[in-house]
Amino acid sequence: MNRELAAAAATLIGVPFRLHGRDPATGLDCVGLVAEALRRAGAAPVYPTGYRLRAISVSGFLPFADANGFTAIDDSDHGDVVLVMVNPVQPHLLVRVERGFIHAHAGIGHVTFLPGALPWPFAGAWRVPRILPATGI
Repeated sequence: MNRELAAAAATLIGVPFRLHGRDPATGLDCVGLVAEALRRAGAAPVYPTGYRLRAISVSGFLPFADANGFTAIDDSDHGDVVLVMVNPVQPHLLVRVERGFIHAHAGIGHVTFLPGALPWPFAGAWRVPRILPATGI
């Protein structure tokens, strides 16, 4: 699933940013980006509710990870979901891709590619489960 998730996230570059956005036609936030990439990769994502742009803790993202069957990992690789703290009160999700990250950037107003290393403190990462085809194979 990792390569599929990374490829799906790449198709969303340029989509407008919108807080709590879940539709690429109208905009995505960081959670919407991950969920839409999951959907495009063949999963049926469970969307979180009740999180805010500003939060002292990353705990609001944990139910989203659990509900979607993500596995917590210590370091990330191509296609993993990464959690950072953009500032002390703003957690943020990104999808790790080859040579960087894809994320919904509120400041520039759209989903973008961030080359190189993370500029923010790493707060966690998850491996996305492999999605089996509908045939069950």
